[in-house]
Amino acid sequence: MKIDGKVIKLTAAEISQLWSAYMNDRAAICQLSYFLNKAEDEEVKPVIEHALKLSQAHIMTLTEIMNKEKFPIPSAFKLEEDVDVNAPSLFSDSYVLQYLLQMGRIGLNAYSMGIALAVRADVFSFFNECFKESAELLRQTNEVLLAKGLYVRSPYLEFPEQIDFVKKQKFLSGYFDKRPLTAIEITNIFGNYERNALGLATLMGFSQVAQSKEVRQYFIRGKDIAKQHCEKLGNILKEEDLPAPTTWDADVTASTNFTFSDKLMMFYTTALTAISLTYYGAGTSSSPRRDIAVSYASLGRDVALYAEDGANLMINNGWLEEPPRALDRDELVKKH
Repeated sequence: MKIDGKVIKLTAAEISQLWSAYMNDRAAICQLSYFLNKAEDEEVKPVIEHALKLSQAHIMTLTEIMNKEKFPIPSAFKLEEDVDVNAPSLFSDSYVLQYLLQMGRIGLNAYSMGIALAVRADVFSFFNECFKESAELLRQTNEVLLAKGLYVRSPYLEFPEQIDFVKKQKFLSGYFDKRPLTAIEITNIFGNYERNALGLATLMGFSQVAQSKEVRQYFIRGKDIAKQHCEKLGNILKEEDLPAPTTWDADVTASTNFTFSDKLMMFYTTALTAISLTYYGAGTSSSPRRDIAVSYASLGRDVALYAEDGANLMINNGWLEEPPRALDRDELVKKH
């Protein structure tokens, strides 16, 4: 891109966000095309269709930017290779709505980061538009969930009668004399439970249609981890007499037919696993109660080990596309 005759190159931050957006939208096109073809609920179809059109439009813009910069277009995923849109239904329409809800929330976080890191006007404009589109998609998804009575609200709290300040150190403790959870602690625990519950259902479905035994076992292991994390997070809420969210196990069908490629399912699993580490980190940083922080540390270790094994599995199968990186100067010297 040129401004006043000067070439304005993409920064490393901009390249990282554009590359990630391309990979995610390519994967989303495969999943959303399948969901749209399988959708039975006439209220759910328009939301899926809108999400699909957004991802397709994003790919067009991203491809244009990359071509102008002579940046290699990622291999990513292809409809003809990574999904069978005519395969039997693997998930219910209710699951798809919950999937869109969580993807919308994650998208807002990702696009806000893209906006924050963008310097060039065209990149800023792209992510800014993506953010607004994602917010609108989230609004539409919320409306359908609410209309169907499927939206799971976080717990209600009584309003305090007056403002107060922390007066004792026991506010930070959490092993013997526990104080009640703060609103932000409840929000993070509730949200992490929801994401694990959806992950449990997702990995249950993935394990049924995985082609490789090794990949299938990896998904089963992930499902067990998600189940354990739901139990731990749910117990924290129950100890406070607060309700835990529902689960979506029943929204997985009995299909075992090829639906998504192992490569696509592993991409989603490792990507969402990495994101969960971010959410656990946010939960830790906003939880003064020591027992909550310790719980998050334990959950984070489980996820970190699982993520590492997933990356190794993808590398061994040649599925892990390398993101843009800095030049290896030592390697360049060796070529002479």
